[in-house]
Amino acid sequence: MKIPVEVAELLREGLSDAEVSRRTGVHPVKVGDARQALGLPSHHDMRPACVAPDSHRPHGVRAKYTIEKCRCKPCRIANREAHAERDRLLAYGRWNPWVDAAPVRDHIGYLQACGMGQRAIAAAAGVDRKRVQAILNGRPERGTGPQEWVRPALAAAVLAVEPTLETLAPSTLMSPIGTRRRVQALVSAGWPQQYLAAHLGMRGSNFTQMLAREHVLVRRARAVIAMYEQLWRADPAVHGVTARAISQARDEAHANGWAPAGAWDDERLDDPAAFPDWTGLCGTPGGYEAHRRHRLWPACQPCKDARRADRQTRKAAAA
Repeated sequence: MKIPVEVAELLREGLSDAEVSRRTGVHPVKVGDARQALGLPSHHDMRPACVAPDSHRPHGVRAKYTIEKCRCKPCRIANREAHAERDRLLAYGRWNPWVDAAPVRDHIGYLQACGMGQRAIAAAAGVDRKRVQAILNGRPERGTGPQEWVRPALAAAVLAVEPTLETLAPSTLMSPIGTRRRVQALVSAGWPQQYLAAHLGMRGSNFTQMLAREHVLVRRARAVIAMYEQLWRADPAVHGVTARAISQARDEAHANGWAPAGAWDDERLDDPAAFPDWTGLCGTPGGYEAHRRHRLWPACQPCKDARRADRQTRKAAAA
């Protein structure tokens, strides 16, 4: 539709449809159509008294409507939809506005034992830190104890949080399995441990001790992951590693039975139950023969176990 320039300018200034109509003589209905065509919110939504100031709550959520008394269009829609959902659940007899807080509190305790603080848990769950505090310890400034009941949405958000490398604190101790496997894969590719230690800014002795310990710091694990992603497909010779050092690193990996990067599933490098697939058949009865055929000795333990189980099955069937 063709919109008069004067009408468009007055609408953009925030005037109401009635005021624009009075000043220009254009019918209020046509002014409203012009507002929609320009993609402008209604005058009611633009009144300062109806829009709450910016806070940690975004517009378009019911809490903004009920707590901060915001009456902008997105907040009104969110409130209306929440009421409609409540009425629908009431009609079906499934309205359950509260759930027991004990499982949520136990899960928060588990996350804290893994090294996550209240702020980290709240950030991972996408909720305010005070919500987590209220579940754990209550709100002492209000004289309330730990919550006994919580909203289902809050419970689901907190229970969905798991301790991962992305959420754990840098000083948290974790299993070194993934760190060892990544370093061993790089050594198998020809990267000397001395070079890897220097890449991480560590002394060689400290690097060796880190790999031998029962736990590794999260920040070290993250650094090793970043190094692995950078180097596992790179040529050590291009980075100044001598041919002799490359050969010695590969011999060390072969002597210790360290698997190369290609033998690992990237998504399971940190999984204690995962094992390297040297042959493409490891963990199956045919894996042992593949080791023999390709001279990949000694055979890995999963292939030995699969071969032993296959022999026992055949012996039992023949008996």
